[in-house]
Amino acid sequence: MTSITIIGAGNIAAGVARIGLDAGAQVQVLARDAEKAAALGSGASFTSGVVGDEITGELVVLALPYPAVPEVLAQYAGRLDGKVLVDPTNPVDFATFDSLVVPADSSAAAQIAALAPTATVVKAFNTNFASTLASGKVADQSTTVLVAGDDNDAKATLVDLVRAGGLKGIDAGSLKRARELEALGFVQMTLAGSGATQWTTGFTLAD
Repeated sequence: MTSITIIGAGNIAAGVARIGLDAGAQVQVLARDAEKAAALGSGASFTSGVVGDEITGELVVLALPYPAVPEVLAQYAGRLDGKVLVDPTNPVDFATFDSLVVPADSSAAAQIAALAPTATVVKAFNTNFASTLASGKVADQSTTVLVAGDDNDAKATLVDLVRAGGLKGIDAGSLKRARELEALGFVQMTLAGSGATQWTTGFTLAD
């Protein structure tokens, strides 16, 4: 079974950790706060530590605010060769809550790929609110995780993990589609932020 390292200890990190543990994967959580990292799991298949520790996972989920990603990637420079970096970020301009902070012809995932050229980047989890990852449900449907990337094997590994964790995993195409996934994530955030929807709702594909 795939091994996964999650960098971060927030709500998205907690949701992805649950998916990994339910899937039977080896899960490592690294965070600035060791206690928060340790709180996200238990058992023989779970380990935790602090950012800077060696990464043990084949998949590395950057469960961080987008502005924090470059610093973490710099800290792990030379140690990400061959890793699959999973980008769940939504690069929203939180000062205005009215735009994305990446160029119109790019995406957070593309920017991350440029910063970590020896790793393989896939976009996933950004269209999911944390509560729907934790519960595995949107209303009476299983939560759908859309995965975009240029490496089919990397995408298949993540999709298989998501499905083994009890959710729906869908290949959403090449890494170019990350721009559209980030736009979809942004729209969901603005709807929830305005009260039109709830932070406990989310995106899924009905059976």
